[in-house]
Amino acid sequence: MFNFLKGVVSGSGTGLKDLPYNIGEPYSSAWGSWIHYRGISKDDGTPVSIFALSGNSTNDGHLAAGRNGVKRLRTVRHPNILSFLHSTEAENFDGSTTKVTIYIVTEPVMPLSEKLKELGLKGTQRDEYYAWGLHRIAKAVSFLNNDCKLVHGNVCLASVVVTQTLDWKLHAFDVLSEFDGHNESSVGPMLQYDWLIGAQYKPMELLKSDWTMIRRSPPWSIDSWGLGCLIYELFSGTKLSTTEELRNTASIPKSLLPDYQRLLSSMPPRRLNSSTLLENSEYFQNKLVETIQFMEILNLKDSVEKDTFFRKLPNLAEQLPREIVLKKLLPLLASALEFGSAAAPALTALLKMGSWLSTNEFSVKVLPTIIKLFASNDRSIRVGLLQHIDQYGESLSAKIVDEQVYAHVATGFSDTSAFLRELTLKSMLVLAPKLSHRTISGSLLKYLSKLQVDEEPAIRTNTTILLGNIAGYLNEGTRKRVLINALTVRALRDTFAPARAAGIMALSATSSYYDVTEIATRILPNIVVFTIDPDSDVQSKAFQAVDQFLQLVKQHHEKTSTGDTSTTSMGTSSIPGSGSLLGWAMSSLTLKGGKSSEQGPYAPASSSMPPTSAVTDSRSIADSSSIAPIHVSSGIDMTDQPVPVSPTSNDGWGELENGIQGLDGDKDGWDDIEPQEEPKPSPFLANIQAAQRRPVSQTKPQVTGLRGSITPKVSKNEDEDLWGSVPASAPAQPSTTRASRTVDDDDPWGAIAAPAPTSKPLNVKKSGALDDNDPWAAIAAPVPTTKARPSVGRGRGNKPTVPKLGAHKINRTSSGM
Repeated sequence: MFNFLKGVVSGSGTGLKDLPYNIGEPYSSAWGSWIHYRGISKDDGTPVSIFALSGNSTNDGHLAAGRNGVKRLRTVRHPNILSFLHSTEAENFDGSTTKVTIYIVTEPVMPLSEKLKELGLKGTQRDEYYAWGLHRIAKAVSFLNNDCKLVHGNVCLASVVVTQTLDWKLHAFDVLSEFDGHNESSVGPMLQYDWLIGAQYKPMELLKSDWTMIRRSPPWSIDSWGLGCLIYELFSGTKLSTTEELRNTASIPKSLLPDYQRLLSSMPPRRLNSSTLLENSEYFQNKLVETIQFMEILNLKDSVEKDTFFRKLPNLAEQLPREIVLKKLLPLLASALEFGSAAAPALTALLKMGSWLSTNEFSVKVLPTIIKLFASNDRSIRVGLLQHIDQYGESLSAKIVDEQVYAHVATGFSDTSAFLRELTLKSMLVLAPKLSHRTISGSLLKYLSKLQVDEEPAIRTNTTILLGNIAGYLNEGTRKRVLINALTVRALRDTFAPARAAGIMALSATSSYYDVTEIATRILPNIVVFTIDPDSDVQSKAFQAVDQFLQLVKQHHEKTSTGDTSTTSMGTSSIPGSGSLLGWAMSSLTLKGGKSSEQGPYAPASSSMPPTSAVTDSRSIADSSSIAPIHVSSGIDMTDQPVPVSPTSNDGWGELENGIQGLDGDKDGWDDIEPQEEPKPSPFLANIQAAQRRPVSQTKPQVTGLRGSITPKVSKNEDEDLWGSVPASAPAQPSTTRASRTVDDDDPWGAIAAPAPTSKPLNVKKSGALDDNDPWAAIAAPVPTTKARPSVGRGRGNKPTVPKLGAHKINRTSSGM
């Protein structure tokens, strides 16, 4: 037959050769004399089903009934009736005989009997699927009988097919006829092609051809009997052979048995209407039917009903047949989200269902919807996308992330809600490896430079952690400009203890990117002062980092001494938990209202509060006692969190409309060059900062008094001064003013870079006699302590003793400041 179909040509010019579909292999069963083939569209390769019926002459009764079926299928449209696409007739001349073939092209379907064998459902899941399928067919029969006043005439297992989404659909319309019950005087058959119906499927009045009784009966009487036959074949698993077999009810579910018996009543007027069956039957009241029905009328539900339904859906989906969830519920859910009729919690259900798919299926069925959702104006949808990005981020291609996703996500960096800024920052752990160098350098780093001075201390901490994570994706030139400046000048000067700890860990984890000169002149001098940090965790990490970098310098010295000119490998961090920055965890910082409680610059050493008390708030992103080894997800379901509402943003991602607002012009990133006033630090911090700034080559004698340094104050106007000013990053020679530097728009960290100390010889006092007993006195730096002691050595001068710290006010206007 297959070879015959390929060789058929049309005499009228509109036959098989012009059919825009390729005919494939046939299924093993079909209704009546039809043959059911698999097919593919020639245009786009989409699958279809092709039904073929052949006859020996144009007057063949089967062909006449087939033409009736084509006409009815073309004109009757219903969601539970097979969808018509195309039809044609072809003639084949075989000697003196003409063979005519009718072709009907429909949506791709499969015979119900074969699909049930393929699914192999059992127990409760089988009963729920059967209930849903019968519900679909009963709706189709009710539509024909009650709305269209049509009689199908041959409802049975063979007249039902299954779509790719596992929907049951009614077809086989060859016998379909109008119900002319008002014409009782007519003695002709109402069903012109009733001879095609098998005797086992005919009710008694149709078997006897009692057309008068049929016309006096309700229009649903014949098809209600057919529904009873379908139910028997479905649950018995065998094809009906004789009418008497219908009396065997052992396989019929008890909840359906009363309705089954009424459908097969011997009195046609007493047979159960299919519409009544749908409304009153207890059998159709199950989770699967109710879930699918809710999804199909989702637009009619209010927001409270939707929210409640979608919160329950993830757990409910686990109890439903897996095949039906993936092939029916998942497409419905994806469509509802894409067109805006589903609530935000539906995203959780979508991703859970998607996790049951293979990688290829996930990319085809779920990813396109997720990519479209990134452009959604629903703030709660965007929150959900960011919270669950670890579930689908790896499936996103680098091209899609760079060209489609990042632009939408990046607007969250400037959102007025700290919660969304944090989620956006965390999402970069997944997305940044897929971004191009141009996007990272031209956009992402500028956002991170702004977030490193964010008002939320936890976000500043997370920004430092993220910089350590993405260091490997920066090119060498960018790393040189960014890492040391961001991790020392910014992170190590932060008043929030976990932020300082994060800076130390990030430096240790990125140690392989620094040469020995940078380690000796810019990193070690900045880290060593934190060995006396009031926070014990910062102290611990500082000692470990100092040991690590000293070991690297020592290794370089040993290689140089032995004449080994090979490049020294800087290695990785020796700090526990920092060996792999991608293992750092960012916990949710802004789940509660209000701002994070920021620890004071430096707590007094005598404080009774433990060092970790600064981050007991659940919003803290990093534990002050240790920046814990991290997983990206906060582990908190988006459905349990209140969605912050921006008072000035309608799209849910921030205040950016075109480009990167507030980051343009001459003051991008760290390129603001005018130092501004910062809040005055505590005396202890001022002492440490003074020690960090003091050049190695001092020209003045040691001052026995403690002098605080005046640090710039962060301007409240971020657009005018995005970064504020930051203290010098390392001990260095006095340099020219920042106002004289050339601002580099591509180097956001460049403006805060401090020059490395030069190799000039140490200076000695230019005035006064040197002390023979203390030759280093002239260049000694003060010890960073909280107490100042009067000088007792000779040659130091007779200066008054500086008052002790406490209630006394330090003179900050003295010369030399």
